[in-house]
Amino acid sequence: MADQKTERPVISTHAEAVAVARDPVTYSSRVSRFLQVPNGMDGAEHAAMRRLLAPFLSPERMTRLQPLLEEVAAGLLGPITDGTELDAVDDLGSRYAVRGQSAWLGWSPDLEDELIEWMAANHEATRSGEPARTREVAEWFDRIIVSIVEARREPDAVHDLTWELVHIRGEDGQTLPDPVLVSILRNWTGGDLGSLALCVGVVAHWLVVRPAMQDEWDGLDDAQLDAAIDEVLRIDDPFTSNRRVTTKDVHVAGRDAPAGTQVVINWAEANRDPVVFGDPDRYDPAGNAGKNLVYGAGPHACPGRPLATLELRVLARALLSRFRIGAGTDRGSRAKSPMGGWESLPIVLHARG
Repeated sequence: MADQKTERPVISTHAEAVAVARDPVTYSSRVSRFLQVPNGMDGAEHAAMRRLLAPFLSPERMTRLQPLLEEVAAGLLGPITDGTELDAVDDLGSRYAVRGQSAWLGWSPDLEDELIEWMAANHEATRSGEPARTREVAEWFDRIIVSIVEARREPDAVHDLTWELVHIRGEDGQTLPDPVLVSILRNWTGGDLGSLALCVGVVAHWLVVRPAMQDEWDGLDDAQLDAAIDEVLRIDDPFTSNRRVTTKDVHVAGRDAPAGTQVVINWAEANRDPVVFGDPDRYDPAGNAGKNLVYGAGPHACPGRPLATLELRVLARALLSRFRIGAGTDRGSRAKSPMGGWESLPIVLHARG
């Protein structure tokens, strides 16, 4: 299969997606002309950066973060009264994503409105496909990040997670240069904020059209709820694709591709491959867990998975403990390529009991 606009080979089967993702020697992740840490690195450089950053997403960190996220969810849902209609993506997902990430990184609540505004502008730029607009919003986000980094270098700066990152030393014994710090924080936040909001929309829609599932999920333990959410994201994957570039001549996606060819891994299609999943719409969290590609595969699988999993579980629990989720007055709208999930999804929250 090929992308009709760019003629890039598009990988849509589960087996080939996994094979390509697990072969970083043949399929390099150094695709963008911009610095992308650690996603756009290969080999030993990528492995070293993943080792350096892994402690920030460790199980211990997530355990300490959970009560903070629970406070964020409670604060967001607390003012909502019975029968309130809101947008699951913008009003709920985006606000929760920004507040949750800020709690993790130690960022000021004063940044919330600007980050929400930036998320909307970033979505518009991504949809437009115009390099100038994409560059403009990227530079805007970089300015936000640089101001945060500079503040953490002040002698009286609070020792939060961002402070730790600014002062961490790599395997060469040196602190990380500003472009690397900006890239890491852009990766942790710039992409994840919008992605988490899209995930909230997908999960909310699933529960709206299957109201009995709301009671079922309310009784699941943590591992079961995580698997349930992952399965819903497999069925309606908001993380549509990643790019790789070939380092040698290959035959991929049914065609010959010379060295230097960009290829696209279509995760959404691979996650619905009937050869692997049978009926791709069949909900089977336990049975499909080992085959689920929502967070990718191979050495470049999403390092932020523990954080996203925790954030989604905390919000789902907070929602289902207080409300039943109903359909809004408008049907909403699906996100447009290259994004997946829902662009807008009105829902109504009805108080339980």
